[in-house]
Amino acid sequence: MSATLSLNQARRIALAAQGLDKGRPAGPVTSRTVGRTFARLQVVQIDSVNVLSRSHFLPFFSRLGNYDRTILQRMSGTHPRRMMEYWAHEASFIRPELFPDLVLWQKRTWVGAGRLEPELREDVAGKILAVLAAGKPLTAAELTVRIGHVEDRSTENWGWNWNAVKRVLEDLFQEGLISADSRTEQFERRYALTARVLPDRRPLAEDQRDPVEALHRLIDAAAQAHGIGTVRCFADYFRTPIKAAADSVEHLVRAGRLEPVSVTGWDRKVFLHADARMPRRAAGRALLSPFDSLVFERRRLEELFGFHYRIEIYTPEHRRRFGYYVLPFLLGETIVARVDLKADRAAGKLLVRSAYGEPDAPPGTAVELAGELELMAEWLGLGDIVVTPAGDLAGPVAAALRSGGEAIRSEGTPAAWPVSLP
Repeated sequence: MSATLSLNQARRIALAAQGLDKGRPAGPVTSRTVGRTFARLQVVQIDSVNVLSRSHFLPFFSRLGNYDRTILQRMSGTHPRRMMEYWAHEASFIRPELFPDLVLWQKRTWVGAGRLEPELREDVAGKILAVLAAGKPLTAAELTVRIGHVEDRSTENWGWNWNAVKRVLEDLFQEGLISADSRTEQFERRYALTARVLPDRRPLAEDQRDPVEALHRLIDAAAQAHGIGTVRCFADYFRTPIKAAADSVEHLVRAGRLEPVSVTGWDRKVFLHADARMPRRAAGRALLSPFDSLVFERRRLEELFGFHYRIEIYTPEHRRRFGYYVLPFLLGETIVARVDLKADRAAGKLLVRSAYGEPDAPPGTAVELAGELELMAEWLGLGDIVVTPAGDLAGPVAAALRSGGEAIRSEGTPAAWPVSLP
């Protein structure tokens, strides 16, 4: 018979696997600390939204607090690389060890050159590879100029009007022939041959690649990052097919890497990873990015924490419930609030555009959230926090931020409560 775990036990396992069960490091955060955190997560999603901070910076802040973001640039942009870009959950930083396996399973046909004539595709690909072999990393725009490609730009599909060079680049990127050497300030990829990005990693010959074994490794990594979960949880982590993932889960059970267990309240088959640990309590505190790996799989999030969450950045403003860029707030073993944040870099202000508590939020939630906002403002180099009176926690959070100074009361509807940090 399989072991039965309580929901609280499952939560603690999940939080420990994600490095969210403890308080943050007391001393300075080093490259080694960041590297250990990344090795635990396996994958960190990249997104161009920069309302607060680029999304790939936030998971490390959630777990480590105030750290130097240039550490990630060194880890992803200098030799030997400890992270690299590829398709995973979405566009992501991945561990280079997983790159050969992901190449076999990531088939994002919508991003590539499927609409191009084969002759044009091969001509452009040949020119791109020749230029990158002879010179430095280049963006899609720079490569377009370098190879002398000219075409009329389409305006039919806003946001995806890529020219042939960009489409072929994405094909070559997916095939693993080229990789992202780095990003520009405008968040454009600088492309380079993968052999130069990973000079010590010899490519596998086609007949040496075993997709089944590759998927076993990916599902094992996903299950290790989750600690506990279902086949759907593990498949979603790297966006691999569910049916094939189920076969890998069975293999990993036979190999002793996964153990079937039951979780009170879950009506699906659940599996515990062999390396998972279950702390006696979870004492972390974190604002979580909308793209954090703890919140990847929304059904799992709701089953584990009773927290229903949707990203509303693509929702029309009049239909949003909580705001544009809303971060869940984790306190101990519970997600207790959600807060809509924006960094006004020009004015040096962290804008709290709404703050809502969950029904089971404990009495100290506002004080803890205020402390987290102060830490985030410090990390982002922002000297003021401005709280807009939207949501039931807005007034208490503002009061907590101003404690010891002028009292703030939540009566009335002021435009905002400004709080200057010391």
